Amino acid sequence: MTTSNVNNNTALDGMYWDADKKVPDKNNGALTQSDFFALLTQQLAYQDPTKPVENDQMIAQMTNFTMADGIGQLNESFKGFAESMSSNQALQASSLVGRSVLTQSDEIVFTGDTLARGNIELDKPANRMKISIENEKGELIQSFSVDNPKVGKNEFVWDGTHTGSGSSGGGSTAEGDEIPDEDGDEVIDRVKAGVYKIKVDVSYTDGTNASLPVNVYTPVGSVSMNGTGGGIMLNLIGLGAVKLGDVLEVSYG
Repeated sequence: MTTSNVNNNTALDGMYWDADKKVPDKNNGALTQSDFFALLTQQLAYQDPTKPVENDQMIAQMTNFTMADGIGQLNESFKGFAESMSSNQALQASSLVGRSVLTQSDEIVFTGDTLARGNIELDKPANRMKISIENEKGELIQSFSVDNPKVGKNEFVWDGTHTGSGSSGGGSTAEGDEIPDEDGDEVIDRVKAGVYKIKVDVSYTDGTNASLPVNVYTPVGSVSMNGTGGGIMLNLIGLGAVKLGDVLEVSYG
């Protein structure tokens, strides 16, 4: 007679742990203050009675855990603070839309409605400074010189006119609009609205020459937040995005 070892006792059902069911780890394996005190209690319970833990050791352990816990809470607080600051910066930066900001660039935007402006910083005396504006093909649009420029900030303004504007027989290197002057007599040619190259060459009094960076004013079209941690970005009309931290000055429209 064959005996079967199959156990059909249903009373045992549910007494085994389901491998698919796991206790959710809410703390991602991180020890909490309750875990620390539980470990400390076990340590005291199983210590050698002849060599008990010294008071200063216990205090040192509790201090270390308190410091670690405090640093963790501080990091969380700073994270929330940083997120709040980013939101506030975005809100404040939105007020720059429609205004002009000063940034360093080798391009200048002529909107057709407003003057193109900028400045050049000189760190030592110079005899002459020449500003040249070119189109995308490298053709000269306009150039003007400043004799004996001052040390420091030298501002300039470009009204969109090109070489030969307003003079009879003057050549033109760019298509533009013919606009009468204030008296309605002389016709002034202006370039089309767009982005133009700009460069500055300077001759110093010590006999050396150099090309200098240019700071230009450009209208802000919109503001965006860089999700990769890049901070607030200003989208300049014609020049693209720049960091808020790269803005040197804010001006009127």
